[in-house]
Amino acid sequence: MLLVIWLCCLPALADDIAVERLGVEMVEIVPHAADAFTQGLLLHDGYLYESTGLYGRSSLRKVNPQTGEVVQRLALDPAYFGEGLERIGNRLIQLTWREGLALVYDLDTLTLVQAHQYGGEGWGLCFDGEALWMSDGSATLYRRDPVDFSLQASVTVMQQDWPRDRLNDLACVGDYIYANVWKEHRIVRIDKHSGRVDADIDTTPLLALSGRPADPEAVLNGIAHDPGRDEFYLTGKFWPRLFRVRFVPAAQ
Repeated sequence: MLLVIWLCCLPALADDIAVERLGVEMVEIVPHAADAFTQGLLLHDGYLYESTGLYGRSSLRKVNPQTGEVVQRLALDPAYFGEGLERIGNRLIQLTWREGLALVYDLDTLTLVQAHQYGGEGWGLCFDGEALWMSDGSATLYRRDPVDFSLQASVTVMQQDWPRDRLNDLACVGDYIYANVWKEHRIVRIDKHSGRVDADIDTTPLLALSGRPADPEAVLNGIAHDPGRDEFYLTGKFWPRLFRVRFVPAAQ
């Protein structure tokens, strides 16, 4: 009994206190192409750019965020499975899942102009203004050179003293990286310097509004930051809706 009492009265661990619990505040719901197996999403100059996956169905798209209309589309070679997407200047960089290629396109024409090789799988990608950050489904984030895609460093992501794996699509925002957690209805905010998760964002309220099909792969994925309004665009694989949201303190 004494042991039980002593355990129950232990103070909360520092990491438990440090992880902020956030939720989503809905700003707008817009249509989204229901055939999009969303793997990467970014906002630039009033348009969303989206990478979609699946062999034989992968694509690169330019999307009107107000209507969901796909205004420009490039189909990938059927041998490629599209993954994370990011922009650097007038170039788009699209990862492939198991093909070990980062495909580089002209932003305006979506014409393939270059490709970089890398080892392992490609999942998510974002650019912090200096370096690219890449995920591969593990608890490791990889810092890569934006010019030649060479590996510069890596960091292990930890949440409450445990590795936070299954990191998928990424969005770089200041000193933080926001990451979808594969097959979970949550996003984590990661300090890119330490790898520590300092916020856990519950997106469960979006599910009932998403219109997603009864498919186990139709999970939350796709996160794009709007720096002008400090808001986020969120969607999922095969979701016919896309959400503009703010991250706010979770209800107690």
